[in-house]
Amino acid sequence: MRKSLLSLVVVSGLLGTVVLPQFTFALTSSQKIEQELNELEKQQSAARKNADQVQAEIGRLQQEKKQTSNDLNTIVGQIETVNLKLNQLNDEIATIKNTLREIGIQLEEAQERIETRDALLKSRLRLMYMNGAVSYADVLLSSTSFSDFLDRLDALKSIVKQDKEILEANQRDRQAIADKEAEKKQQFAQLEGLYAQTAAVRADLQTKEKEKEVRIASLSEEERQKREQAEDISEAQEQLLLQHARKEAALAAARRAEAAARAAAASKSKSGGKSSPTSSYNAFSGGRMAYPLEKNAPMTSDYGTRADPFTGKRTSHKGIDFGAPSGTGILAAADGEVIVAAWWSGYGNCVIIDHGNGVWTLYGHIRNGGIHVSKGDTVKRGQKIAEVGTTGQSTGNHLHFEVRINERPVDPKPYLR
Repeated sequence: MRKSLLSLVVVSGLLGTVVLPQFTFALTSSQKIEQELNELEKQQSAARKNADQVQAEIGRLQQEKKQTSNDLNTIVGQIETVNLKLNQLNDEIATIKNTLREIGIQLEEAQERIETRDALLKSRLRLMYMNGAVSYADVLLSSTSFSDFLDRLDALKSIVKQDKEILEANQRDRQAIADKEAEKKQQFAQLEGLYAQTAAVRADLQTKEKEKEVRIASLSEEERQKREQAEDISEAQEQLLLQHARKEAALAAARRAEAAARAAAASKSKSGGKSSPTSSYNAFSGGRMAYPLEKNAPMTSDYGTRADPFTGKRTSHKGIDFGAPSGTGILAAADGEVIVAAWWSGYGNCVIIDHGNGVWTLYGHIRNGGIHVSKGDTVKRGQKIAEVGTTGQSTGNHLHFEVRINERPVDPKPYLR
């Protein structure tokens, strides 16, 4: 994907340099190059628009992933709460089961008491049946004395009372234990119902948890693809920038040649008037570059191969990073001409300075509103050109600084010593 996209952009840029002149008539070399530059600038504008769209999409994906992660954490917390509730319900169900077992034992004991009482009453009935029915009046009237009468009366009362108590005790035992058993069975049924409802809630939360995890994985994959797309666009932008720089150099040379030709023609006709070409910026003459920040800052990432902070893959780091607070002034490392002063894909807000003789410096991740120069400006060594930020593919406020020789990144450290 990346190579095909890059090739498409480069080919389209070359077509802009080849096709356009076929539709022009009697154009000078500089005019032809100007047309080619206009076409390249249109392509660069389209590439910047694509880069902005991809960065916006990456931002949206990151925001959605953050929100989904927050939702997932909430669901995990809810699952933990539900699990604790289920543990509590399990304990309560176990307690009621134990209570029901105890009630069962009590029912068995009560049944034994009732059976004993029933046996006593039945034995009395059998005795009465075998001896014939004897009325309480017969017992009392057969007494031999008043004292015997009172004794017989007390005995009869005791028998009647005992029989009544046996019947009442049987009734109480049956009713009390039946009520207690019914109450516990009702509690057990309610707890089982509540447990089933809570378990259903947990199952629903676990389903949502899986859905959130799948969504986060999907968003991460989309973000990875968008970052690859952003890298493709960045490489395409770099190729367009290189073409643009070559065309501008060719335009300057063509203008100098045309001026020299005009001067020579004028010299022949008038024997005077000559013009000397001037440069739009001071060519870099080599030597030590200026430190690119207004304050010393620690180097947080070196030039060379490293683990990408976003993807974790081993990638080439084309410059060095200086960790500095947002708003720290960024200085031009040497005299030159600004050829980029805009958002530039993964570099975020970016400034590139052409110092001549194939030497460029690049300043990346500038804060929004922090670029103080424009494309085409001539800058001096140590001039403030921007302010530190964390735009583009950045994990914190810092300056990404590159040195490029003939369009290829090199280790910047030797140029700063």
